Amino acid sequence: MEIERKFLIKQLPEELSSYDHYHITQGYLSTDPVVRVREEGEDFVLTYKGKGLLAREEVNLPLTKESFRHLIQKADGRIIEKTRYRIPHGNYTIELDVFEGELAPLIMAEVEFPSVEEANSYVGPAWFDKDVTNDPAYHNSNMSKA
Repeated sequence: MEIERKFLIKQLPEELSSYDHYHITQGYLSTDPVVRVREEGEDFVLTYKGKGLLAREEVNLPLTKESFRHLIQKADGRIIEKTRYRIPHGNYTIELDVFEGELAPLIMAEVEFPSVEEANSYVGPAWFDKDVTNDPAYHNSNMSKA
């Protein structure tokens, strides 16, 4: 189960380049249900996501580089490219995505939680702006639709 909130941001945090970061390339084989392939640094993953906004089922399966390269060619819509920064914040990790290409200059933060209660009580840093968790337009699967 993935329990996650998403936020737009007001400004980039200071010293962004000092945080762990990596490039992501992802494409969607289906958006209903969501089936995604992703290259995450040196890792390659096939992901199934169930329905939902704040909480939904998520299953990840490893792929080989060759399998990823084959499947990404089958993706519908745009291929999403972004750099992800992992920023510690209390007991959580903020995943800050800086989108490239057609989705630039979008910058969005995601935070995962162990429970819905923790997700609902979370207060982000001052540089967070609008909470877009319940806006399906900000799901990457919807943003992939060219």
